[in-house]
Amino acid sequence: MKSISVWDIPVRLFHWSLATSILFLFVTAQIGGNAMEWHKKIGFFVIGLIAFRVVWGFVGSYHARFKNFVRAPATVIAYAKKLFKKDGSHYLGHNPMGGLSVLALLAVVGFQTLTGLFSNDDIMLEGPYASLVSKAFSDQMTKLHQLNSDLILVLIGLHLSAIAFYAVFKKEQLVEAMLTGKKELDASIGGDFETEMAEKPRPYWLPWSIVGVVGGLTYALVTRVFF
Repeated sequence: MKSISVWDIPVRLFHWSLATSILFLFVTAQIGGNAMEWHKKIGFFVIGLIAFRVVWGFVGSYHARFKNFVRAPATVIAYAKKLFKKDGSHYLGHNPMGGLSVLALLAVVGFQTLTGLFSNDDIMLEGPYASLVSKAFSDQMTKLHQLNSDLILVLIGLHLSAIAFYAVFKKEQLVEAMLTGKKELDASIGGDFETEMAEKPRPYWLPWSIVGVVGGLTYALVTRVFF
């Protein structure tokens, strides 16, 4: 076995920041009242997180880029058919089903933040764009915001189940890999991993530059600088 760097720091920071943010969003939603102010602020933060991950999905390190883990439906189906076989295909980064789950989470959480911008609670809190649309439209966005939160819970449940499955059946410690950035690779396993490992890391200034730009644009969006 040899230890190989897979997940870069930006990917890991995004992952744990999003997980923590979603937890606090659900907690504040349950508490209600003054806690909803924090719900709103954390929601704005999540907009920035999602925007950063989308950009990093095009310019980030090898395993962070969409083109290297988003695969054709046929590949996903073929992988799923061998899921319970010990000799199935091995991937350093996201496997075909894992790549699909990344897209699903980005889409569903992104949609949640979008609806939140137009939502209202009929009491004291509303999204920054609720006043720009009709009350009927805002109410519809509020309903979608509430319904979509259930879908997020379903995806989180599937995600946690997958982590447990890979830990027990596949002997892959996905949580540890997302903490350390490294995976243990059996040298006897075949696969074209050389290309993945040979790529030079991205310069340190790149992710922080993206954070600055995305942060500024997110602030402009939620404070309605342009509206």
